[in-house]
Amino acid sequence: MATKIRLMRMGKIRTPFFRVVVTDSRKARNGLSIEEIGRYVPGQEPSLIEINSERAQYWLGVGAQPSEAVAALLKVTGDWQKFKGLPGSEGTLRVAAVKPAKSVAYEAAMKAAADEPAEGATTMKKKAQDKLAAKANPVAEAPAVEPVADVVPEAVVDATPEAIAEVTPEATPDVVAEVSSEVASE
Repeated sequence: MATKIRLMRMGKIRTPFFRVVVTDSRKARNGLSIEEIGRYVPGQEPSLIEINSERAQYWLGVGAQPSEAVAALLKVTGDWQKFKGLPGSEGTLRVAAVKPAKSVAYEAAMKAAADEPAEGATTMKKKAQDKLAAKANPVAEAPAVEPVADVVPEAVVDATPEAIAEVTPEATPDVVAEVSSEVASE
């Protein structure tokens, strides 16, 4: 069977991308393919070229003929030179520069916006300005007084004669008197 390595067009009308496929030479451009060995995206800068070198070498070895466009791609990746035994098998493929993460730029912009003074072209309403001033200059307030809870003697669940003998009725009125005097002084 006469096989060709060619491009199968995919994508939208003005933004194409291509699959590098091995197909029967008698089939249509986007017809049934035998194997997909790579992809080519010309819309990016630099163009994205991914070709499985091992599979390309196999198909070239068994007699598959590359189209002109695929032959140019194989020369860029260095697969054609490797197949022919020519120098320059490393290819001339350019790699896109790594872009910084958008989240890092966003966080930096948010931090810069938070550090800038709130004054500017817009003015706040009076209540909003007062709230902002209160947050910026907190007033030292006296510590809040916490109400004292009434002291209730704990109920003894397992009352033994020794435990009952230890609790004397004289101690309980003193504690209540002390608590009531503390509450009265506040």
